[in-house]
Amino acid sequence: MNLPPDDPFSPTPQDSQKRLLVALGLSFAIITLYMLFFAPPPPPPTAELAADAGVVAAGPADAGVVAQAPAPPGGTPEVSAGAPQEPEPPVRVVERTRQEAVYTFSSEGAGLTSAVLQGPKMREQQTLSVMEGFKKLFGAELPPPPQMNLVQPVPGQPLPLSITIDGAAPLPANARWAVAETGEGSVSFTARRGPWEVTKTLQWPHTGFELTYTVQVRNTSGQAQSGELKVHHNRAIDPNFEHAPSFFGGVGNQSRAACHLGEDLHKLVPDADPPKDTSGPVHYFGIDQQYFLSVLYPLEGPRPGSCTLTATLTARQVTAGFPLTVGAGEVVTLRFGGWFGPKDPDLLLPIPGKEVLSAAGMTAAAWHPTVEKTVDFGIWELICKVLLFFMKKFHALTGNWGVAIILLTVLVKLVLLPLTYKSMVGMEAVKELQPKMEELRKKYADDRERMNMEVMKLYQQAKVNPLGGCLPLLVQMPVWIALFTALRNSFDIYWEPFFGPIWRDLTYKDPTYLLPLALGVSMIITQKMQPQMMDATQAKIMIWVMPVIFTLTLLQYPAGLSLYIFTNNLLSIGQQYGLRKWLDRQKLKRGGTPAATTASAGGKRK
Repeated sequence: MNLPPDDPFSPTPQDSQKRLLVALGLSFAIITLYMLFFAPPPPPPTAELAADAGVVAAGPADAGVVAQAPAPPGGTPEVSAGAPQEPEPPVRVVERTRQEAVYTFSSEGAGLTSAVLQGPKMREQQTLSVMEGFKKLFGAELPPPPQMNLVQPVPGQPLPLSITIDGAAPLPANARWAVAETGEGSVSFTARRGPWEVTKTLQWPHTGFELTYTVQVRNTSGQAQSGELKVHHNRAIDPNFEHAPSFFGGVGNQSRAACHLGEDLHKLVPDADPPKDTSGPVHYFGIDQQYFLSVLYPLEGPRPGSCTLTATLTARQVTAGFPLTVGAGEVVTLRFGGWFGPKDPDLLLPIPGKEVLSAAGMTAAAWHPTVEKTVDFGIWELICKVLLFFMKKFHALTGNWGVAIILLTVLVKLVLLPLTYKSMVGMEAVKELQPKMEELRKKYADDRERMNMEVMKLYQQAKVNPLGGCLPLLVQMPVWIALFTALRNSFDIYWEPFFGPIWRDLTYKDPTYLLPLALGVSMIITQKMQPQMMDATQAKIMIWVMPVIFTLTLLQYPAGLSLYIFTNNLLSIGQQYGLRKWLDRQKLKRGGTPAATTASAGGKRK
C-alpha cells in the first residue's frame, strides 16, 4: 500500500532499500532451492507443440483438435494433499462441426467456449436504427446479424458444461483434461486429480440439436469418497444488446438463468429476487432466451440436488449440484441429455429421443423433462395456440407469414361480424337518442346524479345498451394481446419476412415506423366513421388522442402485430361503410331518414 510522503508511519527511503534487498535475496534463494529439488521434468514434445498457437496438436485421426486455446482465468490448478503430482496435459481446443452448430471446447475445464448455430434463421435478432431502416427501404445492403452463439463464457467463471467436485478431495474448474481420440459425432475428456478419475463424454447421436452428456466418476483410492458434483452453465451478456420489456420499449430480449426444481420453474433476470428454496429434484437447468434454449436434464429422471442462479447485467449463471458418494474402486455415472437450439415446441416435445437414449446406454425413456414448457404463453396460452394453429394452416397454403397474419385478421373479422353488426345497430340507436339526452343534460345541469339516473332510464326505455359499441374492441383486445404474446415466443415466425426489404422479421419492430404510422391514420379514419355517442370533447379525444397514444405504444412492438391491427382497421372501414349502407336501406324501408342524410342536415344546421 502506498502512503503519502508526509505520513508519519511511512517508511524512509533507506528502509525501503533494505527491504527491497532482503526481498530480492529471499526470492533468489527460494528460486535456487526450487530449481534444484522441486522443478518438474521438461515437458514432452506434444506440450511444446501445444504451446505454439496455431499449430495442429493432433494427428489426422483427430482433425477437430487444434492447439493452444486461450485458457479461462482462475489460477493454477490445486492438487489434493498427498496426491502425486503428474505433468499437466497441454491445453487443447476441440471443434466439432455439425449441420446444426459448430461446438468448440477447451481441455482446460473441459467445457464449451462457443456453440454457434448454423442456418439462416439461427441468427441474433437484427437491431436497426431508423436511418438503417430507410437505407434498406431504398435498396441498400446491410450486413446480416451474427449467427446465434449459445455459449459465451463469463470471464473468471467455470466454462459452460464444465464440472467441479467440492469436498475433502476437490476437483477444480480449471483442471487440465486429456482429450481422447474420438470421431466427429462425439468428444471425450479425462481428468485425474487426487482420488478421482473423471471421464466426460459428449455425443450427438443423430441430426438435430440434442446431445448426450455422460459423466463417469471413479474412486481410485482405497476408501470411500464423498462430495458434491457441480455442473456449470453460464453466458456472458452484452447489456447494450439485451433489454428488459417495457410498455413503450418493446418486448425485450433478456436471457434468464433457469432451473426446474420439483414442481417449480425458477427463472432469474437482473434486479429480480433470487429463489429462496433451490433444493429438490432437478428436472432441467440452463439458459433460457426469447427464441433459443441451452439446457441439460438428467436422462434417468429428476435427480435430487440443488440449483444456484445468478443474474447480473453482464452474466447469467446456473450451477446444478448433486450429492456424490463413491465407494473404493467404484464408478458412479451421471447421464444428462442436452438441448442447444431453438425453442420450437414441435422439436422440444419428443426429447429425449430413442437415439439419444441409445447413445447413453438406455433402452426406454422413464420420463419426459417437459422443456417445451419454456415456451411460455402465460394466461393467453389457449388463445395463442388457436391463433398459431390457424396461422400455420394459412402459412402452409401461402408460404408467407405476413399473408398468414392478414388471412387470420380476415377470419377473426368474419367470426366477429354478428357482434359488429349488433354493435353498430346499438350505436345508431344511441345516436338517435342524442337530442333527448341533450335536453336531459340541460334540464339537470346542476344535479349530475339525477341527470345520470334519467339518462339510464332513457336507455332502458329505448332498450339500448350504451356499452354495446365497445364490445368488438373489448373482444379484439385479448386477440391482440395473444398475438403479441405468440410473436414474442414463437420460433416459427422468428426471422420470417412479409415482403420488401424492411419487413424481414415480423417478430421485430418496423425500423422505419411506416407500418405503425399507417395504423394510426387508419384508426383515425375508423373512429371518424363510427356514430358518435358522446359530447364533442370526448369525441375529439377518441378520434385524435387515442390513435396517437396507440401508435406511440406500437412503435417498438413486433411488425406482425402492427400488420394485424392495420389490416383490421382497413377491414373495419370497409365493414362500417357496407353496414352503414345496409342500415340506411333498412331505415328507408321503414320510412325513416338515412343516417347519412341526417348527418348532412345536421351539418347544414350548424
